[in-house]
Amino acid sequence: MKRLVPFAILSILALALVVPASVAAAPAEHYAHPYFHVHPSLTSTTPTGLSPATIKSVYNFPTAATAGGGTTIAIVDAYDDPTAESDLNVFSSQYGLPACTTSNGCFKKVNQTGGTAYPRANAGWALEISLDVQWAHAIAPGAKILLVEASSNSFTNLLAAEDYAKTHATYVSNSWGGSEFSGENSYDSHFSQSGVAFFVSSGDAGLPAEYPSASPNVISVGGTTLHFSGSTFTSETGWSGGGGGCSLYENATSAQSGFSGYGQVNCAGMRATPDVSLNADPASGVSVYDTTRYQRIVGWWKVGGTSASSPMWAGRAAVAGTVVNSAYVYGTSISYRDITSGNNGASCLGGFDLCSGRGSWTGTTP
Repeated sequence: MKRLVPFAILSILALALVVPASVAAAPAEHYAHPYFHVHPSLTSTTPTGLSPATIKSVYNFPTAATAGGGTTIAIVDAYDDPTAESDLNVFSSQYGLPACTTSNGCFKKVNQTGGTAYPRANAGWALEISLDVQWAHAIAPGAKILLVEASSNSFTNLLAAEDYAKTHATYVSNSWGGSEFSGENSYDSHFSQSGVAFFVSSGDAGLPAEYPSASPNVISVGGTTLHFSGSTFTSETGWSGGGGGCSLYENATSAQSGFSGYGQVNCAGMRATPDVSLNADPASGVSVYDTTRYQRIVGWWKVGGTSASSPMWAGRAAVAGTVVNSAYVYGTSISYRDITSGNNGASCLGGFDLCSGRGSWTGTTP
């Protein structure tokens, strides 16, 4: 005997055949992870990482307490860091930086829509937030800090937070990302706002390129290692973990593709990352204070990753007081230390490369 199929099921099957795929299947959600790396030799009672004074000395950054005044740096991250402000105060006190608090108007924390119903806390992201907030403030102590916390680490929520941040700040730092994916360029508009500079960590796993670092609308910030003889800085090399590579889906900006060194990376017109770099190796990591318990520990951490280099670039841009976009990075206004030694899967070369981009920002001007 033939098995009869109910008419209702036949009707459903028929409808399924004529429904466009775009309606029948929603696009997959994408999720980001933070780019911080903890150095294993941590202590929870005293700082062991590099100090703001050391970083500013290595790069000859401006040291005035008012540097970055009149600007706002937005930090976009996922989940809540319930101790972000109090930890920033301890960090500032430790290093003689101006206080940055809600009461004095320097610090503000909001959720992804600008409200105060914060998402749930997450220990890993809280350490990321502490790193981002403290080192943006360290480099640009005169700037206001706006922390925008996404409800989760989904791209949907992080990009909602980005949309809020870019309308309330001139500099936006993002220390998160993930693997590239087809259709990522449909998200690029979230990193576009007149008069706003966007910075994104390039990743901590070497090649290949990651997103949103690969977006042509952002400045992709890679990582280096600082070397010392005792307390004396001796050299800077490319960090083996620093993210980089040619994008699979994004085209290079005209400023990048027209740059004299672009040809040697062999990206064939595609977006090359990183654009620039700064210290990111956990071995030469920076000090971060965090009391939202992570790995059952609170206190001082020595932290690296391109999570460190992105907020530092945002801070330095705020000190310059100009919109640092692709045209600015590939122009002649910034003085770079060319990183010619090291390898992240691609060699650091003279000029532009997939290891450190153009290199590290140095100098007190602009």
